[in-house]
Order: sequence, then C-alpha cells, then structure tokens
Amino acid sequence: MSMKSKDKKLYFKLFISTFMISALTFGGGYVIVPLMRRRFVDELKWLSEDDMLDLVAIGTSAPGPIAVNTAVLLGHRLFGTPGALLAALGTVLPPVLINTAVVLVYNQIKGNPVVDAVFKGFQIGLAAIITDVLLKYLKNILKEKSVVQMLIIPAAFAAVYFFKINIIAVLLFSGIVGIIYNIIYLRKTKE
Repeated sequence: MSMKSKDKKLYFKLFISTFMISALTFGGGYVIVPLMRRRFVDELKWLSEDDMLDLVAIGTSAPGPIAVNTAVLLGHRLFGTPGALLAALGTVLPPVLINTAVVLVYNQIKGNPVVDAVFKGFQIGLAAIITDVLLKYLKNILKEKSVVQMLIIPAAFAAVYFFKINIIAVLLFSGIVGIIYNIIYLRKTKE
C-alpha cells in the first residue's frame, strides 16, 4: 500500500520540525517544550494548548527523557505509530550527531575560555526559555482561576529548591493532586 503524497509531506514536516527543534535546543528536555508548543500549537495549529499541556504532563511523568517522551506522544497523537517513530527519530538524531562530534574534538576544546563562555551563554538562554514557558502556563492557569493549580507551582518549586525534596516525589505528589482535582472538577461540571 503506497502512502499518499499529502501523508508524506505531513510526516516529513513532523520529522523536520522535531529534528530542527532538537538540533537547535541546548539545556535539556524542559527547554524543548516551549519550542514544541510554539511549533505545533502556535504555528502549525496541529494541537490545542490543552493537548500540548497534557502531552507534556504525561511526558514528564513517564520514565526517560522528557523531550523524547513528549515527542513520541505528540507524534503518536498526530499520526499514530509512524508519527511516534518519526518524532522519536527526529528528536534523538541531532543529539547523537552533536555528541559524536563533540567527543571527537573534546580534548582539543576542554578548558578553552571561549568554549566556557559559549556554554555560560547557553545557560542564560536556557533560563530565558524556561521563564517564557512558565509565564505562558501561568497565564493559562490564571485565566482558569484555579486555586489548586495556582498553588501547586510555587509549592513544587519551594519543595525542590528550599526543602530539597526529591523531584520525583514532587512530581508524583503533584500528579496525584492533579488527578484528585480533575476528578472533583469533572464531577462538579457534570452536576
């Protein structure tokens, strides 16, 4: 069975989108999330804001890298198993290629002040991107006027940053609170 030309174009767009986002992202999985949101929600309009938020929540709670988990879930949501495979390949391939290249020249660049300065710049960019994501999600939460959601973010931050509680425990607790909140919220909306 041959694939339609339109399907090929959509699959290619998914692969190239995840590849480019992954190739141009430094700083880990949480940095890739706002870029995925911008591409798939704002630009392509393949997902709603709520759909993206759900995929990120599931991708964060699943074992493994958040970027790959979220990409696989996104690809599967859009195009089934082929989409999941293409999104995974698009997300994993750039770091593999970049890390291979870095390993080949590592001994020549380690301790170089210019390289150290570049990586400090990446850290600043990472902080800006994470702040952007947080502000966008806070804006949505404030629109919903959900006290539980408004409190969970600073509570989770305080638990990790000030009280040094393990991030996994905080994620599990936040997930349980979210499930309980949604069950109660859904019951109220049905009545």
